[in-house]
Amino acid sequence: MGLGGAMNSGVSGLQAFSNAMSAIGNNLSNANTAGFKASRTLFADLIPDTVNGSGGTSQIGRGAGLSTVDNIFTQGSIESTSSNLDLAIEGSGFFIVRNPDNQTNNYTRAGSFRLDESGYLANPEGYIAQGYAAREAGGYEDQTGDIRINTRSSVPGQASSEVGLTTNLNARTDPAASTWSIDAPSDSADFATTSEVYDSLGNTHLISTYFEKTGINNWTFHQTVPLADIDNAANNPEDAAGTIAEVNRGSFSFDSQGLLEEIMPMTYDSATSTWSNEPPMDSSSSSWPMVTIPSGSLDWNNGADPSRQLDYEMNVTQFATDSKVVTQQADGYSSGYLNDISVDKEGVITGTYSNGESRGLAKIALGKFANNNGLEKLGKNLFRATNASGPADVGTPGSGLGNIFANSLEQSTVDIAEEFTKMITTQRAFQANSKTITTTDEMLSQVINMKR
Repeated sequence: MGLGGAMNSGVSGLQAFSNAMSAIGNNLSNANTAGFKASRTLFADLIPDTVNGSGGTSQIGRGAGLSTVDNIFTQGSIESTSSNLDLAIEGSGFFIVRNPDNQTNNYTRAGSFRLDESGYLANPEGYIAQGYAAREAGGYEDQTGDIRINTRSSVPGQASSEVGLTTNLNARTDPAASTWSIDAPSDSADFATTSEVYDSLGNTHLISTYFEKTGINNWTFHQTVPLADIDNAANNPEDAAGTIAEVNRGSFSFDSQGLLEEIMPMTYDSATSTWSNEPPMDSSSSSWPMVTIPSGSLDWNNGADPSRQLDYEMNVTQFATDSKVVTQQADGYSSGYLNDISVDKEGVITGTYSNGESRGLAKIALGKFANNNGLEKLGKNLFRATNASGPADVGTPGSGLGNIFANSLEQSTVDIAEEFTKMITTQRAFQANSKTITTTDEMLSQVINMKR
């Protein structure tokens, strides 16, 4: 091998440690790059030369060469941010993003997304996040595609179908001396409450419920609406002033413990202008304790569906305390417009609307590889699948691919202290190899000087 081989060994060391220093420099330059995975340089010795000596055949190494540069795919720390579309993965998955130029899918751990001017969920370079769109009928599509959020979307109003009313009626109330009158409902009732309900267009309406004590353990209830709100085609009874219409009536009876024992619904016959009793209900009834304002009685005269009935769940007691409404809540809601979006740990993008409703709009997809080190780096925090990495296994967060944290970004896995340590050892090794070259040069000079 001789002195020339010794010099070549030194040169190979300089080349190897130059590559190592490049990897260290790249790591340090990306110490604050979100989702960046630090790399390390691995070396291998070169095929040795065979020499013959008095003791037999031996091998002398020819230096070192670059074996591979590995990316270290350890979990980076997760840092909170102020953007609800900053996403971090805890686990082994990658975000899938489509290159809008060549329509290919790339992969990244950097989840700094935002909505572009067309509503696509994209990273700063314009690569569009992939996921599963929500179906109108519920659930999500089976195939992945571009995630696009209609920022001008709205949800229609939904008509109320049920009102839950939990009320106590004071047992100390004296039975009324006169009967309830639609012409003076507040004066002739012992207690009253008003419920806010929605029609099918999302408009709000008020329904008043008046309670009158008629016996020791008996009460009647009367439900009215402003006459101006309805088309009184059902000929509900009206007050003399033409301001309200009575749309429902019935009675309660309580046991000796003040608990509701029986409900007596009533129906109105417009032909005879009389209310008549329906079969009574008790706790054995399947609809207990529900009373119903029949369809047609609430024709809101505004284009909303007039055929909907409205059920009142009457959770009523008669205890010796003040009459009061404990809880009251109607289903249904008004129309609303998209106010905000959020992402949960399962990758569901939920839209919150101005009416307080929320809906799932899409679900983020993640990809996973058998061999992460087989991925090809593309720059811009992107990777591309290769034969060495294998194809991506695509699924949703939480299915072995990792969980998603919103308002968060995964930080670089570069450890600056560790990189500085490697820099020192690499520098010393480079110096040692350069010393090999200079020493070999001096030896060659001695050989040349021998002829003088």
